[in-house]
Amino acid sequence: MASEQLKRFDELKELKQHKEFQDLREVIEKSTREALGHQEKLKAEHRHRAKILNLKLREAEQQRLKQAEQERLRREEGQVRLRSLYTLQEEVLQLNQQLDTSEQHKDLLKVDLAAFRTRGNQLCSLISGIIRTTSESGYPTAENQAEAERALQEMRDLLRNLGQEITRACEDKKRQDEEEAQAKLQASQTHQGPGPHTQSPVPTQGPGGTRNEDLQVKVQDSTMQWYQQLQDASAQCVLAFEGLTSSKDSQAKKIKMDLQKAATIPVSQISTIAGSKLKEVFDKIHSLLSGKPVQSGGRSVSVTLNPQGLDFVQYKLAEKFVKQGEEEVASHHEAAFPIAVVASGIWALHPRVGDLILAHLHKKCPYSVPFYPAFKEGMALEDYQRMLGYQVKDSKVEQQDNFLKRMSGMIRLYAAIIQLRWPYGNQQEIHPHGLNHGWRWLAQILNMEPLSDVTATLLFDFLEVCGNALMKQYQVQFWKMILLIKEDYFPRIEAITSSGQMGSFIRLKQFLEKCLQRKEIPVPKGFLTSSFWRS
Repeated sequence: MASEQLKRFDELKELKQHKEFQDLREVIEKSTREALGHQEKLKAEHRHRAKILNLKLREAEQQRLKQAEQERLRREEGQVRLRSLYTLQEEVLQLNQQLDTSEQHKDLLKVDLAAFRTRGNQLCSLISGIIRTTSESGYPTAENQAEAERALQEMRDLLRNLGQEITRACEDKKRQDEEEAQAKLQASQTHQGPGPHTQSPVPTQGPGGTRNEDLQVKVQDSTMQWYQQLQDASAQCVLAFEGLTSSKDSQAKKIKMDLQKAATIPVSQISTIAGSKLKEVFDKIHSLLSGKPVQSGGRSVSVTLNPQGLDFVQYKLAEKFVKQGEEEVASHHEAAFPIAVVASGIWALHPRVGDLILAHLHKKCPYSVPFYPAFKEGMALEDYQRMLGYQVKDSKVEQQDNFLKRMSGMIRLYAAIIQLRWPYGNQQEIHPHGLNHGWRWLAQILNMEPLSDVTATLLFDFLEVCGNALMKQYQVQFWKMILLIKEDYFPRIEAITSSGQMGSFIRLKQFLEKCLQRKEIPVPKGFLTSSFWRS
């Protein structure tokens, strides 16, 4: 019994130990679970805090980038405004110098010139003060620029008022002189008896009744000399190959025909063809001018076949380029660019061809000089109309629409030539007849009295084709020129344009107003891009 009781005691003891061990393990597991749960909770909280912190960091970085971008934009705007202020200051100073030049009219004026000069100096000082203050404090604000623009406008008004006073004084003086001359004439007639009556010359009047003392009808002497030199060179070229064209020999006639085809057919093939085909055309023309034999009509042709062959080919080639402008470009405006780029490349390698192109262009379209031929006494009307560029057949003059269409085509070709270079040539060389000639043409057109319908049409065509290139080249000066057209030249065109011819004027006006609004001249339609040459 004792042995059994001992066993039962040991079993109870063992059971109690197992139970205690089991309880202990459950406590440990429970505490482990609680620790793991707490740990997961801490991890979740950490992730949440890290997420919030990342968001804050990202927001802070975005804010920093935004502030940096705003600062960059502020600096750029400030620099643009500063450059604008310098431009305004330059114009104000130039206007102030014009005030000083009015000293020569001091004796005629009834107003005090000192007041004008004092106010002009005050306005110059005002803009200088704005620039000085903004340079010290950073960049000018929009208010600074607005203040400077108001000062410039006041200076313009000041000069305009002074100009009106001078004009009025000059007219009064001239009227007084005429009255005195008339009185003297009447007095002399009273003493000498009746004689032929001579009418006093009346000054020409412009829009608004003001005298057109600042514009002219005649082209500048230097431009006229250049025009005449080109025409003389063209006439000498014709004389140089006269023997070939007037020859009765059948072999010479055959050579002349073959050379003419070899020169003109490649040019007539130029349109909106792919760049690789255009290069073939260019190479063929260049080879012909270089004395190399080329294939034409199944036969080998070379300028060396006749001593006068090169002169003949150069003349006919230049004539064909201009004819393409007159016909092809007039009908398809985009064709101006491929034709022009080939002409420009040939011009660079063969300068005489370029001079002949200009001679033909000036003869067919005198407005490309620009030159307004004057009617001479004894000249037949048909001859004068031909000088103006009209085609006259059987004593019938072509319609105005057709005339403007041809002039438009030639001006578009010229505007394309001055901005394009042959891409496979030497890009380091200066353009043989570049954008500076376009700038000269535009400036001289604006210095001449406008012609009804013609001036508005040609200005639109010229600016639509090469306005973008001129804008990039001359920047601020170009926009000044555009504003001059809008503010000063538009009223002159409108004053001479009848109601039935307002279409070309309205088209030019809307085009320039849209460009001024967008502050950009669009790239012309059909302009040759790099993809064109890869095709």
